[in-house]
Amino acid sequence: MKAQQEGILGVLGGMGPQATNTFYQRIIDRTQAETDQEHLRVLIWSDAKIPDRTAGILGTPDQAEAVYAALLAGAKLLEGAGCTVLAIPCNTSHYFVDRLQAQLHIPIIHMIRETVAAIQAMGKKTVGILATDGTVQTGIYQKELTAAGLTPVTLPERLQKTVMSIIYDEIKKGETGSREKFGEVDAWLRQAGCDCAILGCTELSVYRALHSLPPYYMDAMEVLAEQAILRCGKQLRNV
Repeated sequence: MKAQQEGILGVLGGMGPQATNTFYQRIIDRTQAETDQEHLRVLIWSDAKIPDRTAGILGTPDQAEAVYAALLAGAKLLEGAGCTVLAIPCNTSHYFVDRLQAQLHIPIIHMIRETVAAIQAMGKKTVGILATDGTVQTGIYQKELTAAGLTPVTLPERLQKTVMSIIYDEIKKGETGSREKFGEVDAWLRQAGCDCAILGCTELSVYRALHSLPPYYMDAMEVLAEQAILRCGKQLRNV
């Protein structure tokens, strides 16, 4: 495929910066390429100043609008720079994606819908959700899973706090994440009868990159990376 026929990927990132870095590494690792020139052309806007998504969504309407405005500005910047498709490696921000898409002329890869489609294709039925309070309380994964005929399972309050602690108190602060804490969550999911569980926060994708997790966990960031590669006209490398 000639270069001019290939897409240009725009990455609206910075939520958080390490997650964006991990996402780009996934793009590199999963692209079938033997030379520099065979890799994707990528523009990354890592805007770490975007207000916290969970705090915005669960806060006042003005706080939510501040998040949306920052996301829209970044998306418009990438569109104006010539990107042909956008990826947003932040699950919680997908609360705003349909609104963002209506203001753009290029497609946004919907990480939540693509992840649910991948799970459905695997024949799974009962799906655990590991995500921020913002993602869980807005029900963006529950809605898509239910629409696909799957059963969503969210954590009890105590373990939801544990997941938030791994995300905010550990990964976002540059730590590797507690295996002991994650182990408690893992045990509960399996006892609850979940066939699989979604890593529905990109900080949990960072956790996966730092620790060995079994295929039981469907990594939404991995799904997004694969779709980004394919939609830019490249092939996937088996890993």
